[in-house]
Amino acid sequence: MRWSWGFGTSSPLRAAGGTTGGRPVPRRSSPSPEPGASRPRRKAPRVLGVIPAHDEEASIARTVKSLAEVEGITGVVVLADGCTDRTAEEATSAGARVLVAARRMGKGGAVESALDRLDATDVYVLVDGDVGDTASEAALVLAEVLAGRADLAIGRLPPSRGGGFGLVKRAAGAAIRTLTGFRAEEPLSGQRAVTRMALQACRPLAGGFGLETAMTVDALRLGLRVREVPVEMAHRPTGRSLSGFLHRFGQGADIFRAMVPRALNLR
Repeated sequence: MRWSWGFGTSSPLRAAGGTTGGRPVPRRSSPSPEPGASRPRRKAPRVLGVIPAHDEEASIARTVKSLAEVEGITGVVVLADGCTDRTAEEATSAGARVLVAARRMGKGGAVESALDRLDATDVYVLVDGDVGDTASEAALVLAEVLAGRADLAIGRLPPSRGGGFGLVKRAAGAAIRTLTGFRAEEPLSGQRAVTRMALQACRPLAGGFGLETAMTVDALRLGLRVREVPVEMAHRPTGRSLSGFLHRFGQGADIFRAMVPRALNLR
């Protein structure tokens, strides 16, 4: 799937790691320190905020602004996944760079497809497009990774009102527990901080809404450190309407497709 940089950004900004659109950028050589001189301080880790979004025009600007204010985050990219509304425009006006996909790939497909187009970074912070002002709570999951306590930190949200019956959540949690022994309280959470090394190790990422459950399983099986962190973040509830049930059915189907090859040790 081809992505395009949208709305006035025809190509990626220069990557923190020294690339522009995949091409090397020459580095200036640093002079050797004088004898007895203090060593230069270690550079702060590069942290990129990534927001996969489909038709989130009502909340994406607030999500972008709130995430961009998290200390340590050096840039925010929105993955506008086959949007039919003004998600891309709203994200751009809020200060994000936007990758636009003409057709919808699903959450996992969008992230997997876009990773090789993103700037070089040390840590990714993933948040959903509908968390709005509460995206600032991503600072808590990021802190776990920057402190070296986790390779993958997952935001554990408070109980929400207006959701479904929790069947998909319980099924995802049971799958993680069966395959890894890890008891995930928030198996579907898309609010995550993950090191570049850990995310690369989990590739290719599972498609659709299987992204998070599969990432947790893969990370644990690889022996990576996974922690859940309480955060005061909030989603737009899908409710118990027909559209809400259809959303959860699709979510469950994606998770099932992601778990089958892992249960059979084909992944």
